[in-house]
Amino acid sequence: MFAISLAVAAVPEGLPAVVTIVLALGVQKMVKANTIVRKLPSVETLGAVSVVCSDKTGTLTQNKMTVVRAYLNEKLVGGDEIFTDDYKFLSMGLSLCSNASVDDGVYGDPTEIALVEYANKMNQHKGDLEKIAPRINEYPFDSVRKMMSTQHAYEGKKIIFTKGAIDSILKVADRILINGKERKITKEDKENIMKASDTMAVDALRVLGLAYTYADELKEEDLVFVGLVGMIDPPRPECKNAVSIFKKAGITTIMITGDHKTTALAIAKELGIADENGEALSGDEIDELTLEQLQEKVKTVHVFARVSPENKVQIVTAIKANGNIAAMTGDGVNDAPSLKAADIGIAMGITGTDVAKGAADMVLTDDNFASIEKAVEEGRGIYTNIKKTVLFLLSTNIAEVLAMFAVVIMSLFLMEHNLPTPLLAIHILWVNLITDSLPAVALGADEKESGIMDDKPRNPKESLFSRGGYWVTFGYGLLITITTVFAFLMIPIFEGHAQSLEQIAEVLTNNDAIRMQSQTAAFCVLSLSELFHMLGMTSIKKSFVHNFWSKNWLLWLSFALGVGLQVAVVNIPGLNGFFSCAPLDIAHWGIVLALSVAPVIVHEIVALVLFIKRKVSR
Repeated sequence: MFAISLAVAAVPEGLPAVVTIVLALGVQKMVKANTIVRKLPSVETLGAVSVVCSDKTGTLTQNKMTVVRAYLNEKLVGGDEIFTDDYKFLSMGLSLCSNASVDDGVYGDPTEIALVEYANKMNQHKGDLEKIAPRINEYPFDSVRKMMSTQHAYEGKKIIFTKGAIDSILKVADRILINGKERKITKEDKENIMKASDTMAVDALRVLGLAYTYADELKEEDLVFVGLVGMIDPPRPECKNAVSIFKKAGITTIMITGDHKTTALAIAKELGIADENGEALSGDEIDELTLEQLQEKVKTVHVFARVSPENKVQIVTAIKANGNIAAMTGDGVNDAPSLKAADIGIAMGITGTDVAKGAADMVLTDDNFASIEKAVEEGRGIYTNIKKTVLFLLSTNIAEVLAMFAVVIMSLFLMEHNLPTPLLAIHILWVNLITDSLPAVALGADEKESGIMDDKPRNPKESLFSRGGYWVTFGYGLLITITTVFAFLMIPIFEGHAQSLEQIAEVLTNNDAIRMQSQTAAFCVLSLSELFHMLGMTSIKKSFVHNFWSKNWLLWLSFALGVGLQVAVVNIPGLNGFFSCAPLDIAHWGIVLALSVAPVIVHEIVALVLFIKRKVSR
């Protein structure tokens, strides 16, 4: 019987179920933070994130593009000037070379929507343009070429419009259109075009170029450069605060975008992601670096522009090689490899493709960077709750095992009589079921502590028992052991007038009524101690009084239910017989209660000492 009791006490059988429940509760909290978790373990991993790699468009910005400036005929203009007749060919080409539509609802990429709306303001509606110049063929945009081309039947000829990144356009353009006339493009023309592009990029505008040519076959060479447009995509106002919170929490924010380096850097500076120009790197520059060199770069570079999908994987690999836990956002098919490579892949719920969502660990329902900050905050809270739950369960199981062993060790010093087991197998099963599992679930549902984002990210290799975990586990385990064993021995001392360990053993061996009362007292102290221990475990740093202002009703429900059921199994006739318990009178209950509050008293002393230390350190 002793062996069975000890086996039951040694195994925290509720631990796997409780941890799974805590993670499931965490998933529910994540939903409130606009985050859908696809893989349960990622909830805990999110709390250790030290680097967040985010896309710019739509995540850090509002994804509401508007054309506000244009470069044409060697002039950079803005305001109402971009809507004059001179810009009609430019707006027509940009609108035709896009797959967006705004006629029957708004469909398509936000950048292309902005181009179509720009043409619409010039009375060049997409539907009308497609009748004038129906599409024949298309080269879709991809992240390597950074261009898109469409071929149209126009005025008895086949015209090709190509739009894309200005550096890509200039590589394939050999002529330029000036005031309706074509001429060979010069080095000076290219310098002026790049200067106009940089001017717009410095103002955080996204710049796209347009070129055209007439050809029977769709091609992207020997093009005629037409002009540029600059589109504004204002940053989300809440993102600056999220970046600031991340900085305070020791988490680095990195912007990864396909935009021009200057444009990306302007947005990054506005959001507080970057401060200096040297904190930006382009995809071409990444291609020239070795992995070791990139590892050094990612320590100081916070903006990566004009990157390819391969570059994203390289960046994540370098960040992880430095010992960081990396989170990566993405929305396209090409983002799937980098989402897989990251410790936490975060897909966009609105603009994200099914492939990206399938590769990700979690999905943002609002595509908002600020939601990542909320998710990391929840992740930290969930990890803290898991840690509290595990330490609570282990400390109580240690108390059960040590209480059994302590009595065995005492029996070794006895000559004639052995001490009976302080706890029966059914007692330990009851404790594990009611005063272990319910409080553990309540701790798992606890609110995150205020100031949780003031701490640096935890080391992913850090033990669950670090930062005082061993002291909590074994300290409270030993304390509950002492009070439980004392409760077991006090009945023969008070009732049987025993004055030595030998006499206590004799009384317990020969008097079944006193033995049952002793085991009942030990059973009650163990159960109630764990309930009071739960109140202290909600926060090691704070007084348990803070629980009275907590919204965690499950905490008080489990406490009240645990106390009520414990009194019931001891004092209700028939029920106490089934649990092999003897009824306790008021005096005995008073002693049991006095012993049971020991864990919360010790917690209050520890909390006071920590409070004084914090005051002195300030």
